[in-house]
Amino acid sequence: MPQSEGLPASVVTRARKIETAGDLSLAVASQRAIAVEIPVAFLYGDTPYAVMMASPGDAEDFAYGFSLTEGIIRSADEIRGVGVVTQDKGLALEIDLAPGRFREHLARRRAITGRTSCGLCGVETVEQLPQANALAPTAPITPQALFAALANLEKNQQLNALTHAVHAAAFCSRDGTIRALREDVGRHNALDKLIGALLREGVSPRDGFIVVTSRASFEMVEKAAIFGATTLVAISAPTSLAIERAEALGLTLAAIARADGVTVFAGALASYCAGMQAEAS
Repeated sequence: MPQSEGLPASVVTRARKIETAGDLSLAVASQRAIAVEIPVAFLYGDTPYAVMMASPGDAEDFAYGFSLTEGIIRSADEIRGVGVVTQDKGLALEIDLAPGRFREHLARRRAITGRTSCGLCGVETVEQLPQANALAPTAPITPQALFAALANLEKNQQLNALTHAVHAAAFCSRDGTIRALREDVGRHNALDKLIGALLREGVSPRDGFIVVTSRASFEMVEKAAIFGATTLVAISAPTSLAIERAEALGLTLAAIARADGVTVFAGALASYCAGMQAEAS
């Protein structure tokens, strides 16, 4: 994970490990790598917008991805620059918007406080929920590509290998090759960082699919669809609203994704599987 902000992604802390159940006298001194969690403040111009609890890495990617999935920008060129300022307890991201976009942002500004478990903190009404547009159909990702991505996912999670405490979001080519991966203590943050990296690099969302190491909630579906990805694969189960939104948006949603099986809940791949079964019968 890039650490251009000068803050470590993990720290080593002392602990005591109990190796035999019930016998505290056998607890031994040990050291563990612990994921760093800091407040990251988003400012547009000089105006505070949000504070998210996040891992310190990939701050500029976070700025771009969060700005897109929050509806503040529609494309990367609407951000003129990002200043990453180290503060006593975290980071401040000073995001310079293009003048027209900044005026629109001020007109709809809202203040939120984010947490690692929440991707919609501060939303006051249902009408304020982010709403992606319906996706243009694409050819379904093959099951072989899904399993290829899953087989290589863990080895690319370098921070999680150290800490066992962070989520990952990966973008994979249509053959299952992992092209980019971002990690964070927050699942929404990891996805925003990934989207930001792809946005900055000009990667087309239709050239592959996204895999996340978390449950597939409403927010994860919306963020993927706002970016334009047509397939989202989640390691854990989906929620009912995630399935409902995936169906409405035309997004393929696969979840409970393991080496021994993947369950398809919505989208083109589900229709493709049903068609294959009908032909076989």
